[in-house]
Amino acid sequence: MEEVDYLCMRCGNEYRGPFDKLVPVERSCPKCNSNSIRRNKKKKKNPTASA
Repeated sequence: MEEVDYLCMRCGNEYRGPFDKLVPVERSCPKCNSNSIRRNKKKKKNPTASA
């Protein structure tokens, strides 16, 4: 199991929590209790792009 970043689509709260592909879990936002939670995949910087 790994720790990943989550983003609440309702209030915009970002937080870290456990993630396991083999165990489906219904998550809720710790701030507003919404179940509209998505993994927050942060974009990696492209080292070949010019500034």
